[in-house]
Parts: sequence; structure tokens; C-alpha cells
Amino acid sequence: MPSSRRLVLIAAVIVLLDQWSKTWAVNALANGRTIDLVWTLRFALGFNSGIAFSQAQDLGAFVGLIAMVAVVVLSRAAIRATTALSAYGLALITAGAIGNLADRIFRGGGWLRGHVVDFIDLQWFPVFNIADSAITVGAGVLIIGLSREYVGAKRHEGQV
Repeated sequence: MPSSRRLVLIAAVIVLLDQWSKTWAVNALANGRTIDLVWTLRFALGFNSGIAFSQAQDLGAFVGLIAMVAVVVLSRAAIRATTALSAYGLALITAGAIGNLADRIFRGGGWLRGHVVDFIDLQWFPVFNIADSAITVGAGVLIIGLSREYVGAKRHEGQV
């Protein structure tokens, strides 16, 4: 099992990279500027006051409150996880939630009325950011970890 210190360090690095990259994007991609990288991958600035894929734009403060509760619940779950994969997955999800919550708190609009900065644009998928990537990868790692836990428990019971 990873130590709490290691989980916090991983989450902190992801949050710092996320916030740094968003600050860079706001400055470098102002006035509609885009940076084409490879194939359909480009950097293009977008703002989202709602939830994933720009849904629920008028519920920004509510989404912010839910995110605050989620950060607390996910943090506790990561520290109490019973397998390393589950702990790492929860740490990644928590880091992503903190990164996007920081945007809602500090990026315009007032307390919890801000917007999440998105800038990674594949042009065939909704625009996203490092925090969103951490949440997605973390969810995958968590699913694998929970699946292994389940199979291990069934083996222990002699059902697999």
C-alpha cells in the first residue's frame, strides 16, 4: 500500500501541473489563438462553468459545492483504500477534482461561480485539461483495482 505521504505528493504534483498548464493556456491562447501540434491535437482555449462536456452551464455554484464534498470523500477513500491500485486511482481522481475546483473558486465569476479552463483539443472530442485526464485515468485505475479486489475475494471464497 502506498503511504499517505506518497498519495498526497502525487496529487499535489498533478494539481500543480494542472494549474500551471491552465495559467499558461489562458496567457498563450488568448484572443482565439490556437497551437496545432500533431494530427488533430491542438491547444485551443475554452471555458466551462458546467460539468463534463459543457453540460449544466447554469449550475456552476451547485457543481462547485458537489466538487467540494467529492474532494473530501475521495481523499478519505484514497487514504483508506485496501489496495495500491485503488489508492492510486482515488488519488488521481481527487487531484483532478481539486484542480477543477480551484478553477471554480479562483477563475472569475466569484466564489464557486468561476469556470474551468480547458485547452487540450482533439477536434473530435470535447476540449479538456490535465485535471480531466487525471480523473479519467484515475477512474480506469480504480476500476482495475476494484476488479482485482473482487476477483481476489471470490478466489479466497473459492468461487472463482
